[in-house]
Amino acid sequence: MKKSDKKTEAQICQALTDVCDIALDQVAGFEWITHQVNYNRFPHSLQIVCVFRDEAARTALLLKHEDLFLRQLIVDKLAGIGVKLPRAERQISFDSEEACQRDHAGRWNHRLSSS
Repeated sequence: MKKSDKKTEAQICQALTDVCDIALDQVAGFEWITHQVNYNRFPHSLQIVCVFRDEAARTALLLKHEDLFLRQLIVDKLAGIGVKLPRAERQISFDSEEACQRDHAGRWNHRLSSS
């Protein structure tokens, strides 16, 4: 990884940590956030996953349209570090601990690499 990529990675991690802190306080059932990126295709390759405790919490988020709040929060925090998501609606997704346990025996590394 190039030095500039390492700097960008650290900035992304900090921005997503800020998102996480806010979401833990304001979004019911939210647990944590993660991302994956290939810096050879950045920012198009940036994928962000918001993880909820269970499918009920994830579904409630979508039904209440709170996903719009969370997406906008992510977009704004990333914009603050100069990162624009070209297709935020496709680059930000929502998942649950329950679904990972059911489909991948709780192994997030397998689940994320298969998506």
